[in-house]
Amino acid sequence: QVRLVESGGGLVQTGDSLRLSCAEASGRTFSVRHMGWFREAPGKERELLAAMSWTGDDTYYASIVKGRFTITGDKTKNTVSLQMNNLKPEDTAVYYCAANNKLGLFASYDFWGQGTQVTVSS
Repeated sequence: QVRLVESGGGLVQTGDSLRLSCAEASGRTFSVRHMGWFREAPGKERELLAAMSWTGDDTYYASIVKGRFTITGDKTKNTVSLQMNNLKPEDTAVYYCAANNKLGLFASYDFWGQGTQVTVSS
């Protein structure tokens, strides 16, 4: 069982940057194939923003965040981060870290964090 915990959310202004981090709750080394960041805004479906293979040889970005958000993994710290730049009010949502042990970035994710709120004021 993989238990994930996110951190780094908060209230920022338009154009600001924010960095979200995700770690295994017990501090153990990640033993997964893929990590992803999702978000869910009020009244909208949860959407995949960025994903990466834990080996680092495959990444994906949704078009709405490509060029503004960057997903990175740090194997020494056992964390996965989402650097978010040039934030907009429409980025306001609850952000979730997720992981899977399946063979593809777009396979269903089995392990989820509790979510962290990001609010961007205009």
